[in-house]
Amino acid sequence: MTERWSRDQVLALAPDAASQKAAGGVSAPRKWSAMGVNGSALWGECAGSGSKPYQACVDLSEPAYRCSCPSRKFPCKHALGLLLLWSADGVPPAAELAPWAAEWFAQRAAKAEKAAEKKAEPAAGKPDEGRARQREERVTAGLAELERWLSDQVASGLSDARQTGLAEWSDLAKRLVDAQAPGLAGTFSGLTRVFRDENWPGRLLGEYAMVHLLAVAHRRAAELPGDLRETVRQRVGYQVARETVLALPPIRDEWQVIALRDEERDRLLSRRVWLHGRATGRVALVLSFAPPGQPLDASLVLGTRVDADVSYYPGAAPLRALIADRYGAAVPARAPASGVAVEGVPQLVADVLTRDPWTESWPLVITGARVGRDGKEWCLVGDSGQGLRLHPSAGDPWKLVAVSGGRPVTAAVEWTPDGLRPLTTWDENDEVVVL
Repeated sequence: MTERWSRDQVLALAPDAASQKAAGGVSAPRKWSAMGVNGSALWGECAGSGSKPYQACVDLSEPAYRCSCPSRKFPCKHALGLLLLWSADGVPPAAELAPWAAEWFAQRAAKAEKAAEKKAEPAAGKPDEGRARQREERVTAGLAELERWLSDQVASGLSDARQTGLAEWSDLAKRLVDAQAPGLAGTFSGLTRVFRDENWPGRLLGEYAMVHLLAVAHRRAAELPGDLRETVRQRVGYQVARETVLALPPIRDEWQVIALRDEERDRLLSRRVWLHGRATGRVALVLSFAPPGQPLDASLVLGTRVDADVSYYPGAAPLRALIADRYGAAVPARAPASGVAVEGVPQLVADVLTRDPWTESWPLVITGARVGRDGKEWCLVGDSGQGLRLHPSAGDPWKLVAVSGGRPVTAAVEWTPDGLRPLTTWDENDEVVVL
């Protein structure tokens, strides 16, 4: 039988705060009948407003969800409520699955078999070389124009950027999209953030310098090592096909899910899941996207670990990855992930930036850190007294302070040039806590 998850792990699966609250309302045992759990199969019938109860079931090995309610959220409140009951040991074991649950699991098994057969099929034919060459020419022309524009900006000065920057950046982003360089277009779409800095001219000049470096690197791509050339292409906006990534040699490890965050940008939902390899110590980022109202991938559960093959997207500092194959169901991770002391973070980040200077964030697990303050700024402080400031968006990290209780803690954070963004920590019982 699959080991039970904690309440926090279950609630971390909810698509939004409203779903978390609603799940609590349907997690009372009196709401459910015909409940059962068998191995990785969990199911139950929940009383609703109609005469017929809603049928909810969960495949704990993925996890995956199915419910007969009309909700468009995944997992819905009934699946979450059932999981909350199970996490509290409120679902009895059963020798056999309910017929409707058995049917759903049989359908999943058949779909998985078809997917395995498709994976074994030969790859599709070569891409259209003429179309690829045409895109290369459009990107090259677009970046040549970008280099000229950057030269003009530096020559004329940055003093007017507050008044003219927004309109110019918007127009430039549109032209870069037309030139099929969406990665660089996105850079200009978010440049207004520099005005939050008191030294915004220096910050803006730094941003322009990194864009110029990328444009020049693309122009001289033939001179670059293969992994750096791949990084440059992806930063510009070339996509790497999923099939291409999965065809690369994978890394097998017990991957611990150390953090998860959902975001909405440009009417698109994204889920960022950070993994940490137990044996290799490597980190990986699994991204999934969905339009509003559609479910995000919920197959990686915070606080669990899974024996799996992970395939990284090619690049000089590989981070984004895909789960290629799993070897068994996920199980609760009973200890914090291993990590690096505060004093080791600068060198680690420097190594990443040496390989990929355009890196804007990197996941870290920091061990033995105390929560402190340096003037008005909150920091994670190491044994030597060296501190790393927290990102301004962290505000006053009272939850982290409460969990630490003044003791050293292990925390999963996201490094950024503006400071560390806390993601999760582990309490005295080694339970993962979302920050």
